[in-house]
Amino acid sequence: MDKTSASKATPKPDRTSRLRRAAVFRQLGPGLITGAADDDPSGIATYSQAGAQFGFNMLWTMLFTYPLMSAVQLVSARIGRVTGSGLASNIGRIWPKSAVLGLVVLLFAANTINIGANLAAMGAAGEMVTGMSSKVATVLFAVLSLALQMAFSYETYSRYLKWLTFVLLSYFAVLFVVEIDWPAALKSLVWPRFPLAGDSFTMIVAIFGTTISPYLFFWQSSQEVEEIEAADDAEPLKEAPEQARPEIRRIRWDTFIGMAVSNLVAIAIIISTAATLHASGKTEVGSAADVAEALKPVAGEFAFALFSLGIVGTGLLSIPVLAGSAAYAFGESQGWKCGLENKPWEAQGFYGVISAAVILGLGIEFFEIDPISALFWSAVINGCVAVPVMVAMMTVVGKRSVMREFTAPLLLKLGGWAATAAMAAAVAGMVVF
Repeated sequence: MDKTSASKATPKPDRTSRLRRAAVFRQLGPGLITGAADDDPSGIATYSQAGAQFGFNMLWTMLFTYPLMSAVQLVSARIGRVTGSGLASNIGRIWPKSAVLGLVVLLFAANTINIGANLAAMGAAGEMVTGMSSKVATVLFAVLSLALQMAFSYETYSRYLKWLTFVLLSYFAVLFVVEIDWPAALKSLVWPRFPLAGDSFTMIVAIFGTTISPYLFFWQSSQEVEEIEAADDAEPLKEAPEQARPEIRRIRWDTFIGMAVSNLVAIAIIISTAATLHASGKTEVGSAADVAEALKPVAGEFAFALFSLGIVGTGLLSIPVLAGSAAYAFGESQGWKCGLENKPWEAQGFYGVISAAVILGLGIEFFEIDPISALFWSAVINGCVAVPVMVAMMTVVGKRSVMREFTAPLLLKLGGWAATAAMAAAVAGMVVF
């Protein structure tokens, strides 16, 4: 081969690698969106409070929760992809309908509170950046989110959500504009060290409740069902076992990457607030918007703008997940027609729940309900709902009568039950402290 032909051949590996990276990104979906939605404005507030109050000392919780949240999300995704039915429908196979409905009502209440708190944070961020009234901004964000869910098909809608996850990069960008003691941060990441006091355990419970939330279980399971319905050649694995190998591999990578994104963003938030707010003596923050405002004099306008962008972007990402997961749970438990692939008039009950969750969530802004108190009670409800839902999930994923030959392997069962035990311990700690 001469030099000319060799030089022409050299770009090919670069093009191949770009195509491979694009193919990998296209395979990411329910897991990535679920992980990104975990870092909603209420989660941002929790992680920011951890950094402001305890400095780097709560970083270890992110390494601890990663395998646990990955395991439980893998279980929920597996149930949806194998059975072709969502989580509420599958739990209804082993529990009385009244018990499932009770859990769904609690999930709806917790999600509605979370939606309201997220909308309030987005409105406050909008007011700080644009000068617009926070109430007006909150209504605009609510209308925008609701319109997107009503107007677009699942294929378009999921693509929009997937690209919106890039807004999370704003929290990594903050790390480059503040001064950080990296040796201290890295040490705290791998070595737990915190005061043995009520405040410390309460914060640990809050982080657990924010990281492992029931609405994420229902959402990812139902999104796997949507993936089946959106593809002409896809079927539930129990009916098409020949599709299992690539699909289970996709679910595994999608979930591991999605949960890694969630925890890396949380780590970035804790580090940035520890290095700025905690270092300057500001140890109490009320909301995600308060954090953005507090960063301005400490870390500068750029950090403030990035943090504010993240609040609005993650809010737009998380509200559809919160409202949608409640709608899936309600609809599946009642046998309604469900799915974002349907038009609103084709699945009126499903879209009615989405609308109710968003509209009722607005009440937190207009009835002057304290969003921090609301989030606390939301965490309590989530903690109460999570444990029985996780027990039911682990029971379902181990039943051959439901999963056929695709029951969870031993390692996944151990991880799922460990996550269930950790969440139960967190709820017990919430009661004690």
